[in-house]
Amino acid sequence: MRRLTCGLAALMGMAAVHAADIPLYPTGPSEDAAFLRFFNAGPGELALTASNGAGLRLPAGSASAFLTVPAGKRVEGKLALADQQQPLDVNVAAGEFATVVSVPEATGLRLLTVREQPDDFNALKASLALYSLDETCKQSGLSSANGKAQIFTDVPAGTAQRRSINPVKLSVQLTCAGKRSGDPLDLGQLEAGQRYSLLLVPNAQGSRLSLVHDTLAR
Repeated sequence: MRRLTCGLAALMGMAAVHAADIPLYPTGPSEDAAFLRFFNAGPGELALTASNGAGLRLPAGSASAFLTVPAGKRVEGKLALADQQQPLDVNVAAGEFATVVSVPEATGLRLLTVREQPDDFNALKASLALYSLDETCKQSGLSSANGKAQIFTDVPAGTAQRRSINPVKLSVQLTCAGKRSGDPLDLGQLEAGQRYSLLLVPNAQGSRLSLVHDTLAR
């Protein structure tokens, strides 16, 4: 297994779920920067290990901050969840935000990589994305809990959609093929100038939504 790049390895040694974070740049990243984060969709702790000993550990249902990585270069390592392991080999383009999601399955640990391009962000709004990562939820969508506002519709599995919304206190309802799925999720007060991601992942009880506040590792 090759070494992870020195810059990523250094960040991994410092960054954890509770590490100090800074908000994402509201106008997007610089052209030569690339950003990578990890989300643990499993029931136990996820460990990311580099050959030089640096590592990152994520509790169940949590995400790392976005780590700055060299654009266009391979990032390699190993991800382990309980007795399941999977090699990591991902390349992030300049200006891209990539999220690697670890999903435990009966056949082994599955890694899903979802990529976003920077957008023209309105600092007076909040930015919300839906990551559709559960193939059992067909035509996944999101509405307000009261059903009066449709936020996302027909998001294909393995992709993400993002939009700007008013910075309000919000509860949302997941829909699969146009039908309500599960209980509403309270997102709390969304703040202007901040980015959020809702990750739709499978679990033993069915589809599950997890809210992540998008941040850059300091």
